[in-house]
Amino acid sequence: MSTTPIRVLICEDHELVRTGYTTVFSAQPDMEVVGEAADGRAALEAARRLLPDVVVMDIRMPVLDGIAATRQLAGPGVAAPVKVLVVTTFNVDEYAYEALRAGASGFLLKDARPEELVDGVRTIARGDSLLAPAVTRALIGHFAERLRPTDSSRPALQEVVRALTQRELEVLEQLAEGLSNAEIARRLAISTETVKTYVSRILTKLDLRDRVQAVVLAYRVGLVAADQG
Repeated sequence: MSTTPIRVLICEDHELVRTGYTTVFSAQPDMEVVGEAADGRAALEAARRLLPDVVVMDIRMPVLDGIAATRQLAGPGVAAPVKVLVVTTFNVDEYAYEALRAGASGFLLKDARPEELVDGVRTIARGDSLLAPAVTRALIGHFAERLRPTDSSRPALQEVVRALTQRELEVLEQLAEGLSNAEIARRLAISTETVKTYVSRILTKLDLRDRVQAVVLAYRVGLVAADQG
């Protein structure tokens, strides 16, 4: 286990919330808050200067919003994308969805408990995505229709089907339904480790960074119908 602390940059325009995040993360033996930013433009400058492992990003910020900032830090075409954890509330779930499309590795609600925030940062820092199964359908399924026009930078449904085995397609469908690895394992009667292997293969074959992108792609190409959400 690495002893190098996770370098965290906090981007939040409300000082009280920002201070709360700093207190929570600084109290962890495996984390170091390397900087703070109160608007999106400052977040970009701080991220490029401080090279954090994880950026905790608010969405509604002045000067440059969190979605635009996330796109510049982690979006398509970024040479060295930064891991971004977006924080949101249910009443701005559309913004959270757009942030995921912009390249965020996951999201949490602003009323998440401190331990959930800490676990979220650790999850993203180790290269996993944080896509809460409980809200996947409500969030991505609700906005899936706007993805239907094929993005030329992503494969069409036929290409996805050709690229994956039948079992990998089944796993991708379960991912898009918001199931965790353990839930997929139970549904398909396979081990959790086998599910992890399938997920890794899916990401590699489709040139995707994480399961967030896999879920979005499944909706985009029509592998999963929006009315399943």
